[in-house]
Amino acid sequence: MSDQEKTEKPTPKRKKQARKDGQVPRTPELGSWLGLFMVTLAMGPLLDHEGDALRTMLTTHLRAAQDPSVPLALSLLGDAARHVFLTLVLLGSMALVVGVVSALAQGGFYLSPKLAKPDPKKLNPIQGAKRAFGMHALWEGVKVLVKSSVVALIAWGAIRSIMPLVGGLLPIDNVIAHATAEVSHLLMTVSVAGLAMAAADYAMMRRKIGKQIRMSHSEIKQEHKQAEGDPMVKSAIRSRQLAAARNRMFADVGTADVLLVNPTHVAVALRYDPERGAPRVVARGAGAIAAKIRERAAEERVPLVQDVPLARALYRHCQVGQEIPRELWAAVAQVLAFVLSRRNAGQYGGEHRTPRRTDELPEVLAHARRRRVAGGA
Repeated sequence: MSDQEKTEKPTPKRKKQARKDGQVPRTPELGSWLGLFMVTLAMGPLLDHEGDALRTMLTTHLRAAQDPSVPLALSLLGDAARHVFLTLVLLGSMALVVGVVSALAQGGFYLSPKLAKPDPKKLNPIQGAKRAFGMHALWEGVKVLVKSSVVALIAWGAIRSIMPLVGGLLPIDNVIAHATAEVSHLLMTVSVAGLAMAAADYAMMRRKIGKQIRMSHSEIKQEHKQAEGDPMVKSAIRSRQLAAARNRMFADVGTADVLLVNPTHVAVALRYDPERGAPRVVARGAGAIAAKIRERAAEERVPLVQDVPLARALYRHCQVGQEIPRELWAAVAQVLAFVLSRRNAGQYGGEHRTPRRTDELPEVLAHARRRRVAGGA
């Protein structure tokens, strides 16, 4: 199986992107048929209530006809208009609420920026002809024809049952009651049939879009890479971060008071600020980085002191930005006193041997090692 075959279910990210692109299963007719169904359910109680009100108004009208007056006529007209208005408002509000609920159930209200953006391709007459006479248009036409045929058959059956009553000699009240019942039954049957067809249409639309947004193995792998981070990209980012940190470190070499070396493999630059406490490491490195630090120190005229044990101890136990260990204060103080005395005498830079006795450091280094082991434990 090829990695390009779209056989995998869409991920949440793919579904979200499809929604942004307007690929949402939606059947507007579902809300319309559901609204008609709910209105039909409510129509029976409303017609009973309004029928009683209508009979009361007719009785009042007949009595008023015996002694007509303009104020009474206006009052009766206002009552009739109020009943009609309330009925329409109730039915319309119910249809509106049902339509909103139906839209929310199908994914909510969402305006796709991609579909709303003007597209010159939509003005292409050739593309328009393909849309008008393509398979999708044919399928939509077949659906409309089937729905119309089903509704027409149901309506014709209801009308045939009402027709004998129209020409009969039944009382008008019975005719109206029977006709109302038949119309309610007609609307209920039509709405149920419409709901069934709309639900089937929605299921087919959902399945169609589900197939369209399926993903291939390569697309899923690419999405995982984007979510978790491409190893090559992450490696490149780390490399850039390390390079930036080294550049800052090389720049800080110029602020150092002394550079301790061993003499070629290790280099540690120290800066002493009495207000900040113990001396701090501003640069450290081994091999090529140590050579670069030495070059930078020579350019900035930072004094270089060769002290193999001290340079190694500082390199082993300190990171850039850290204060030197307490165990090494005395040894570093001797070196700093030496370079500061030369600076006060107007002498900068140069390479020098350590002014201290190197046999003092192993004991200090042992303390530093014990401190490091205890801290690690």
